[in-house]
Amino acid sequence: MKYIGLSSQIRKNNFNSVLLLIAFPVLLLGMIYIIIWFAARNSGDEYYGETMDPNTVFISVLPFVLAGVGIWFLIAWAGHAAFIRLSTGARPLERKENKRVYNLVENLCISIGMKMPKVNIIEDDSLNAFASGINENTYTVTLSRGIINKLNDEELEGVIAHELTHIRNRDVRLLIISIIFVGIFAFLAEMAFRSLRFAGRGKKSDGKGGAGMIILIAIVVTAICYFLSLLLRFGISRSREYLADAGAAEITKRPLALASALRKIDTDPYIEAVQSRDVAQLFIDNPKPSHHGFSWDNLFATHPPIEKRIKLLEQFG
Repeated sequence: MKYIGLSSQIRKNNFNSVLLLIAFPVLLLGMIYIIIWFAARNSGDEYYGETMDPNTVFISVLPFVLAGVGIWFLIAWAGHAAFIRLSTGARPLERKENKRVYNLVENLCISIGMKMPKVNIIEDDSLNAFASGINENTYTVTLSRGIINKLNDEELEGVIAHELTHIRNRDVRLLIISIIFVGIFAFLAEMAFRSLRFAGRGKKSDGKGGAGMIILIAIVVTAICYFLSLLLRFGISRSREYLADAGAAEITKRPLALASALRKIDTDPYIEAVQSRDVAQLFIDNPKPSHHGFSWDNLFATHPPIEKRIKLLEQFG
């Protein structure tokens, strides 16, 4: 995949960020409205009393949904850096502890005219790295102990350039927005399901479909909406890795060094401390179980196959 240029990619990711900010709330509200509409059709019995008007109910709950989503987003947005550190066990890497890494990061930042991000380290012998942060005060490049020790300077430079490209392209901000909104969606879908199941305990099993039918509808609606939310998130995940690889090749002028680094990373990318699948999406390689043929993991892979990434980099060389 040809690198399309920094300014063009920033505009594209800013546009995608706006689309995500619009699409996820619309999807959430659409899910809630559909569930309310089906519940209203089954509300004409002795438990609910008069038949509910779905529009009236939706309007009445709308302020609470928007307020809850807004609070969740603000908390997650402000606390994502701490959450990532806790999830990965990362800590700041001091300059005096490893001047080699700092020199590589500084030289790359100087060459592309960007402010140097913070540098963190994960004490794990496996090979992986990721970028995080939403602005210049929080941008961070995190490297595992294994990737520092097992890559030579040119290979490690390629990995760092890859992560710096994510920062420059605003990929990190875009991914964090999508992760937050999928988390909000999953929580509200679960709450809707639990509320309907609790309400169904007091309903008769006959009537217009009964509580069991409402619960079945809720499961179907939430499953479909969750599927759509995953497509919204993963639809942009794979291309950003190709673009970051190409950006790193453009910065370092050594695409084969990054290809060599990816080949080594592929042998042992699993960081034991990282259990969150959302955080794992940030890494340069997201290790997952190997499946042959069709699988949900393959369908919703956050990263393209590393073999394809290596082949594309070799074309640059």
